[in-house]
Amino acid sequence: MAVIIREHHPRGDIKPFIDAGHEVFRGDPNWVPPLDFELRERLSPKKNPFFKRAEVTLFTAWKDGRLVGRCSAQIDREHLRIWKDDTGFFGFFDTIDDVEVAQKLLDAAENWLRKRGMKRMIGPFSLYVNEEVGVLVEGFDTPPAMMMAHSRRYQSELCEKVGLEKEKDLFAFKYTREEGFPPRVIKAYEEVKKMPEVRLRSIDTKNLAREMDAIMDIYNDAWTGKWCFVPALPDEVKKIVADMRLILDKDLAFMAEVNGEAMGMCIMLPNINDVIKDLSGKLLPLNWLKVLYRLKWKHPRSTRLMMLGIKKELRTGANLKKYAGLSAAMYVEVAKRGMEKGYEWSELSWTREDDQPVNLGIRSMGGKKYKTYRVYRKTIAPAAG
Repeated sequence: MAVIIREHHPRGDIKPFIDAGHEVFRGDPNWVPPLDFELRERLSPKKNPFFKRAEVTLFTAWKDGRLVGRCSAQIDREHLRIWKDDTGFFGFFDTIDDVEVAQKLLDAAENWLRKRGMKRMIGPFSLYVNEEVGVLVEGFDTPPAMMMAHSRRYQSELCEKVGLEKEKDLFAFKYTREEGFPPRVIKAYEEVKKMPEVRLRSIDTKNLAREMDAIMDIYNDAWTGKWCFVPALPDEVKKIVADMRLILDKDLAFMAEVNGEAMGMCIMLPNINDVIKDLSGKLLPLNWLKVLYRLKWKHPRSTRLMMLGIKKELRTGANLKKYAGLSAAMYVEVAKRGMEKGYEWSELSWTREDDQPVNLGIRSMGGKKYKTYRVYRKTIAPAAG
């Protein structure tokens, strides 16, 4: 029978869109079902401030009366303002192993973006660059870390069969407590620790909103101009603060101050996917107690190093040589803190394939690339006539 595509507005009934993930990944031992309430909030214009700068629609695919896939389409006005590239996005691209299903979903996303003047689409971005990005192409044998994507093995092949081309690969690295640090990295750490003007201090969780302003200032300074980067708007920062309060371990997040000014930051979070993997996306009636116990008392086995950045001021000019070891020192500091608290391993993600200094630095610390995600692109053909 023919594949039927249905459109769901985020303000309406999105249950089929959420259910599609459970259908596609049914039987996959490494898929971690996101908490349904969290996904609903992420897709809600009332709950997610991203919708203030974006337009989003959702599609599901049905075949023989069965739910067989999903895909979103979105336009990020902040991306268009900064990059001026007439690019829209698709995301949540999860399907059964069926070329027709994949084609119909991407056609729907492309048509929607075309009507709004877009000339190119890239993805999957679910929903934008600060959330799950890419199709998994390597590393299927382990579950994803928090806020990282997961895919069926066939998904990348389907992407290529329906005319998508590679835009960029993103890497996830794994570091275990058994790796240890090379002597030169320890030397850099010790030299930085001796600098009287440098202080590595834990995040002040009592003033998290103020701390987050400093963190985002460093983040924006360090990442501006990099592929697809768009600074978070004030309302989005507030949402990040609210979300982080629930899981932040102040011992795993710190600022690097130079002469009393925040010049670097490192944010590593407990990997909540360790905690929710067996809950099937449900918190009620009593699963929230399991989450609380596992997160606050038992704590997860792993962490994810999500953000580590240093202002350009310390990476250029006269400061370049003097503070060259600061990033290594921050890696060592956060690893030591994690090991002292009993965490077994950490994911460092994600990095761009063409960001050689960052990737080389992680490898020099003993990190091993264990997952690769691919972002695809497609030129949107003009409407006929």
